[in-house]
Amino acid sequence: MSLYMKTSVDIQNLPYTDAVIHEIQRSMDLTPTAVPHKMLHDTEFNNYLIPKGTIILPLLSSVLSDPKLWKNPDHFDPNNFLDEEGQFKKNDAFVVFGMGKRACLGEALARVELFIFFTSLLQHFTFKATQAPEELETTPLICSFGRVPLSYECFAVRRA
Repeated sequence: MSLYMKTSVDIQNLPYTDAVIHEIQRSMDLTPTAVPHKMLHDTEFNNYLIPKGTIILPLLSSVLSDPKLWKNPDHFDPNNFLDEEGQFKKNDAFVVFGMGKRACLGEALARVELFIFFTSLLQHFTFKATQAPEELETTPLICSFGRVPLSYECFAVRRA
């Protein structure tokens, strides 16, 4: 069995872990914009005319933090990716790799690598906070480039 196939099985058996990884990506807003696009013909969007030849820069951040698309967009919540039975559910508003024809070509590989990296850390280390969880500020900083997660200190203790 290839590593990819084994990892796919593991991902299906660990829906909460998969949801946490997706929520990390959604909330950290690593790439707030997609690559520039050029309008191929005159287009009307929300009662605005966008002329042919106009360069547009899609703002992915607006989708990743839209309260119409996420239960609690300004807070870290893995339940954004879980159904009522606790199983992983896809959300079409999860556009961290872009969308359509110009979506990231390495998305499938990146998803598998993120899962392997994240679960390997959890298997080999116990993470301990330096302060009580209720004292942690989890609201990201919002700047002109997008949402920036705050830095935290923790202890990583190797498991025996």
